[in-house]
Amino acid sequence: MRPPFEEITGIILVGGKSRRMGQDKALLPIRGKLMVERVLELFQEQFPQVLLIGDRPERFERYHLPVLPDIFPGSSLGGLYTGLQHAASEHIFVASCDLPFPNRAILQHCCTQREGFDAVVPCSEQGPEPLFACYRKSCLPAMRAQLEEGRFNITTIFPHLLTRLVPYPELHPFDADRTAFINLNTPHEFAGLTGQPQS
Repeated sequence: MRPPFEEITGIILVGGKSRRMGQDKALLPIRGKLMVERVLELFQEQFPQVLLIGDRPERFERYHLPVLPDIFPGSSLGGLYTGLQHAASEHIFVASCDLPFPNRAILQHCCTQREGFDAVVPCSEQGPEPLFACYRKSCLPAMRAQLEEGRFNITTIFPHLLTRLVPYPELHPFDADRTAFINLNTPHEFAGLTGQPQS
């Protein structure tokens, strides 16, 4: 089957240092699959091309995908900029590699809202989720300017872009179990989700 979003590139950020977790979060198992694989399988189903952005490409050789180093190392905004810069398509959809339950319906909803916007960013109950969102190449100048100034908070670029922040009540029907935006950062959080201590 052809992917439904042929004009969007999937970008997975794999460059985090996982300092609080103590080991590479991307390669932690969640219900029989590595976390990065959970994102990768969804993206390969939805998009014709997937790029991994980060260092140490040997970690991901088994997936036979491009692993591109950050143009501006050291932040998620730098990884997002790198993915958008390298993508052959006008739009990308980005995700961090440590989402245990990436939500297909929310991804599709955001992608279908992209016309007329530079960025379409879903919101959880805690606020914007810029690392599970759709961006257009028109974002690049604002991102680069902020990176060159040493400012790395992704959300601070939104006022400088045509941004659609999708409110959580609009997304709640797709996330009834409230798992779409779970993010694991510590061994305690990993154990709480899986019932298994971090090995």
